[in-house]
Amino acid sequence: MSRKTSTVEEAEVRPEDEKMKIGSAFTYGLQHVLTMYGGIIAPPLIIGSAAGVSPTNIGILVACCLFIGGLATVLQTVGIPFFGSKLPLVQGVSFAGVATMLAIVSSGAGIQGVFGSILVASLIGLVVAPFFAQIIRFFPPVVTGVVITTIGLSLLPVAAGWIVGVNPKAPDYASPTNVLLAAITLFFIILFSKVGSAALSRLSILLSLIIGTVVAALMGKADFSNVFTGDIFAFPQPFLFGLPTFPIAGIISMIIVILVTMTETTADILAIGEIVGTKITRKRIAAGLRADMLSSAVAPIFNTFTQTAFAQNVGLVAITKIKSRWAVAAGGVVLIVLGLFPVLGRLVAAIPGGVLGGAGIVLFGTVAASGIRTLSRVKYDDNMNLIIVATSIGFGILPEVNHDIYSNFPSWFQVIFNSSISSAAIMAIFLNLVFNVWVKGNRHDSSVFAAAPTRAIPTATIRTLRHGDRYADGKLIDSDGNEVPIIDDEPSSAH
Repeated sequence: MSRKTSTVEEAEVRPEDEKMKIGSAFTYGLQHVLTMYGGIIAPPLIIGSAAGVSPTNIGILVACCLFIGGLATVLQTVGIPFFGSKLPLVQGVSFAGVATMLAIVSSGAGIQGVFGSILVASLIGLVVAPFFAQIIRFFPPVVTGVVITTIGLSLLPVAAGWIVGVNPKAPDYASPTNVLLAAITLFFIILFSKVGSAALSRLSILLSLIIGTVVAALMGKADFSNVFTGDIFAFPQPFLFGLPTFPIAGIISMIIVILVTMTETTADILAIGEIVGTKITRKRIAAGLRADMLSSAVAPIFNTFTQTAFAQNVGLVAITKIKSRWAVAAGGVVLIVLGLFPVLGRLVAAIPGGVLGGAGIVLFGTVAASGIRTLSRVKYDDNMNLIIVATSIGFGILPEVNHDIYSNFPSWFQVIFNSSISSAAIMAIFLNLVFNVWVKGNRHDSSVFAAAPTRAIPTATIRTLRHGDRYADGKLIDSDGNEVPIIDDEPSSAH
């Protein structure tokens, strides 16, 4: 009995379980929503535009995205048996699948094929979630870093398309005015990030979109005529765009995306656990992944896409020190309410392409930079990781720099490999197996790619050394066995 009581007491004192006043919870929850709003609305805008969806229906896509994101956030934070990590994690549509979904759309399967692929892949993900901790070893940083970097790089053409336009025959195609709007938006993002307060900096994307749109309106470049066309309030209608279809190639590609998003969510769970100061177990990771996959499986029924934890909100928890999951749950309620008002989605859909493109440069570039940061932690000495990274990224970017490279291949092959994310992931996983898992046959320094960078020691350092000095176990020891103090002259990285 005492042991049970002790366990209950331990559960009650977890930092993430801290209760908050309703007003405070919703204030902090709104801050989470504003932080991730620009990121969560981008995928439905991208996919909807590519699928030829009308501005009115793009507004519905955005509303559905917010509604399901809110439900997913509540499930992840509050939790039910076997579902939800009960951590302060905000859920939303993942960027990871955008490139693959664009490939499915362009293959002719349309948005119905996207929804069907997500539904099947998510159900498979739901089944494998408890076992994912066992296969996660096939997704080391060298693989996930490649994938995340490729996601960002492959989405940059989308930002360029927003700026330039999609119709080469349109009178405003590649208009200098659109480029100017992108530059203005980008300028304000940088300005708010540089000189603003911490709160202002976190809202830089949203504020810059607003300013850019106002400038566009003053220039006569914003059209809000469709904003009030349709319902002001509406509950998301299931299968609004028709019943889903199930292209085999699309499903295979989306399974890869699901594995990537599960890897990202696992990383976010571990990161938030460290930030909050709470214990993370495999059982808790599995519950978080089940919540991810259940939300992703329900999402296409309500006209939206895969769900995953938002990394930028993990950073917000670290900055604000607000560790309570109830604050994030309140943010989920805010998302649900926003999702019940399609007029808000249509308002977002009216943002001019040039403005979106300026923000997209930062949004998509940030994704690529996150991948590069992951790759910077990879060990490249005396292994073949450099060739894994080089080949995988190069292979992944090929269909972006030349869209016709697989044009004479079967359609199923095109759906898989026309997606930069799928191409890069498949190559990275395969090469990681070849060089890092199946190590038989590997040779020491067998390739220039395995060589460590040339070492160089400043002359000034050499002059300070004396005969008999040696470096062992991270310490500099003199000939008498005494430790020589090492002064850290690296500039502080604190910010």
